[in-house]
Amino acid sequence: MRFRVSLRALTALAVITSACSALPTVGSGSQASGLIAHGSARQVWFTGASPTTAAQLLRNNAVVANSTTDAQGSLIFRNVAPGDGYVVEVGSGANAVRSSAVHVLRDDERPPTSLYTSQTLVDGYQYLTTRDGTQLSIMVRLPGPIDKGPYPTVVEYSGYSPADPNSPQPATLLSSTLGYATVGVNIRGTGCSGGAFQFFENLQSQDGYDVIETVGSQPWVLHNKVGMVGISYPGISQLFVGQTAPPHLAAIAPLSVIDDTYRGTLYPGGILNSGFATSWAADRQHDGQAAPASGQGWAGTRINNGDTTCLANQALRSQMPDVLQLATQQAKWYEPAQQVVSNNWQALKNMDALAPASFVNRINVPVFLAGAWDDEQTGPHFANMLNRFSKSPHAKFTLINGNHTESLSAEVLVRWYEFIELYVARRVPQLPAGFRAAGPSFFTSVFGPVQQFPADRFDPATQSYSQVLAQYEAEPQVRVLFENGAGCPQVAIGAPCPTFETSFSSWPPKNTRAAKWYLSSGGALTSAPQGAQTVDHYNYSGDGQATTFGGSTSQLWVGLPQLNWPAPANNDAVSYVSPPLKETTVMAGTGRLDLSIGAAVPDVDLQVTLSEVRSDGSEYYVQTGWLRASHRKLDLTQSNAFRAVPTHREVDAQMLPADGSLTPLSVELMPFAHIFHAGSRVRIIINVPGGTRPAWKFDVLQYSHPVDVSVGLGGITAANIVLPVIPGVGKLAPSALPPCPGLRGQPCRTYTQFTNG
Repeated sequence: MRFRVSLRALTALAVITSACSALPTVGSGSQASGLIAHGSARQVWFTGASPTTAAQLLRNNAVVANSTTDAQGSLIFRNVAPGDGYVVEVGSGANAVRSSAVHVLRDDERPPTSLYTSQTLVDGYQYLTTRDGTQLSIMVRLPGPIDKGPYPTVVEYSGYSPADPNSPQPATLLSSTLGYATVGVNIRGTGCSGGAFQFFENLQSQDGYDVIETVGSQPWVLHNKVGMVGISYPGISQLFVGQTAPPHLAAIAPLSVIDDTYRGTLYPGGILNSGFATSWAADRQHDGQAAPASGQGWAGTRINNGDTTCLANQALRSQMPDVLQLATQQAKWYEPAQQVVSNNWQALKNMDALAPASFVNRINVPVFLAGAWDDEQTGPHFANMLNRFSKSPHAKFTLINGNHTESLSAEVLVRWYEFIELYVARRVPQLPAGFRAAGPSFFTSVFGPVQQFPADRFDPATQSYSQVLAQYEAEPQVRVLFENGAGCPQVAIGAPCPTFETSFSSWPPKNTRAAKWYLSSGGALTSAPQGAQTVDHYNYSGDGQATTFGGSTSQLWVGLPQLNWPAPANNDAVSYVSPPLKETTVMAGTGRLDLSIGAAVPDVDLQVTLSEVRSDGSEYYVQTGWLRASHRKLDLTQSNAFRAVPTHREVDAQMLPADGSLTPLSVELMPFAHIFHAGSRVRIIINVPGGTRPAWKFDVLQYSHPVDVSVGLGGITAANIVLPVIPGVGKLAPSALPPCPGLRGQPCRTYTQFTNG
């Protein structure tokens, strides 16, 4: 249903924007006969025109672009070159109406500081004005009266509902309880914020810069520096804002994030994630629609209760591009062969702009980042960017097995608290007694089993802030928690407690050893390649829709739910198992499988699964990698002994030989860290994608007839798997086998002997 903005709403928008025009914004606005136009970052937007009317963008009286206003009389001209002198003309002939000239911003253009210092933010719900005149809905929660400040302050920024005054997001709730001032901000085009939504377009990063600078200019902000907090979407948003380097930003603490939209979550291995990724895109499409008819419910409630600003801010919602279509149709390649441009969207030259890994080297503040190897939503690929925070003066990373919420577990959350205390509040961290007492009820609501916070590591009575800061900064950069779920059996098996932890100075660990096993006849992984080449076969069978869990997301996080990880069916996979390990071996990093395949079809999708076959007859899932065979061309600048990184460039795509002859390719296992116990065997399974994760599904290639896939063994280019072994750490790891099941996020099953076809 299309929502029509009332005359009252347009009048309200006119009043609001006229008032904002007094602000010294770089993206100037203008009004002529009710037509309100604003220059933005490579865009010009306007409201207040007649519905479904021809509109032109002019510069020096020359037509730059043509389009038609929507049913609300609004329009966004996109892909506009930066500069002065742009004019909007709506209608024709004697009925034509022109705006005054507006300025279109460069991506790196910054407003004068008066834009920020002229805005006053108070306790409660309100609106903040960005450089192009767009108003963002925000919710300020102060721990006390303004005149009793200043207060340490954090911002949570996303397209969820951080500005909803009645429902604070998790990181906001935690920070408020810890005595921080919090500012929840809805991204443009969501909730009650103005503008139109588009997935992580540059405007959102610029808006984030404006938010940080405006909040940091408030007298109630301690040190006039703010931090950013949030898990998942508001965690990812921190990376995009951080790259703009706002001067008033103190630090960022992103939890459960991505490093690469394409490779990490949307198209792992070049195969569309038709589970979580597309459902998330569909949710963003819904949330970006106009309230109260659609969009976010809290915004509809505010409109129905008389918030005319929120109503007026819905005027550009019809200008949102189809986010789901962009994800499933326009983003099929990391780098498309042709850059298609329309007024609604522009196909990126490549997906770097949506890959934080390509720009986190611009973040110049301290960073705390935590994530899980088995994250059912954003996935584990985030770890591949941890070595790229080169400009951050102090970066700390916590890595753990488990689900999307593991970064809120007690062992991780206490380190998050230390970080924001040290870099935002600038004081010695000591968990407040009330917060410590309330911890178990919070953890019960998320994880089920009662969990306690670890003891404080620092003492403000005996240590100064400078001493503690120096101690903290001298600690290793990377902390890895192993066997999460089996570490506190006195609470419950499956409670978020690790059995073991270790630290590294960097990621990947510098002393990682490449342990190589060869795929050999008889389903063996051997230390040396076999001589003569042989071939194993499997049926290309499956629709990619199998998952390991059928319940709700919240049910997945609580306790230790039963994950359905069935053994591969005969002939539908090939499997290779090593001899028993002589000693406990810790692996941490990524893995690379090099092999040759053949099939009498143009293309196939591959899934490679790493598991631990234990001495007690059970088998634990460790990690997976995927590849569409036509995407096999490698990016040699990123690939190495442990990583096989495809270019995913459309011009590099190559079908399999029609005669079914063997063709070499490489598959990268996503990042992981796991203890392989003495007596266990390493197993590799190759089959059709699906069935190894709770929420990911795959839009796999399917054929109407049986397809035989051949896997070459031995010969000149012997198939092999390289895995990342960390020397010496296995001797420190616990020898006891965790229960099966017992590890969070990792399914366990009885091992079934398998014979390759």
